[in-house]
Amino acid sequence: MTRRPVDTGDPDRLYTVTGGRSRADDDTFDLVTLVVAECEPTPGMQSEQVRILDLCRHPAAVVEIAAEMKLPITVVRILLGDLLATGRITARHPRAARSVASLPDSVLLKEVLHGLRNL
Repeated sequence: MTRRPVDTGDPDRLYTVTGGRSRADDDTFDLVTLVVAECEPTPGMQSEQVRILDLCRHPAAVVEIAAEMKLPITVVRILLGDLLATGRITARHPRAARSVASLPDSVLLKEVLHGLRNL
């Protein structure tokens, strides 16, 4: 059984969405960076940026945003960089666990994994 690639849209459209850029200016956004909208969309904003602001009313990870929008991570990172530069979003990395004692119990994690497999 062969897997078909996910349709991420017309390459010309993606080129237009990113203003011709093929990579983000910096490495601010990894897959688990949490993004929160700091304002409402304004008239004249790009539709993809409006969608990001709507999705980020509550903290959302970069990978979740890309999945919801059905866009490649690189495109989402570029759009997020533009929104961050204008102060429309904030971004932060999830905090690392402070100690082994504060990590979830392995039994609990196994139960969650089992539950996810049953979905």
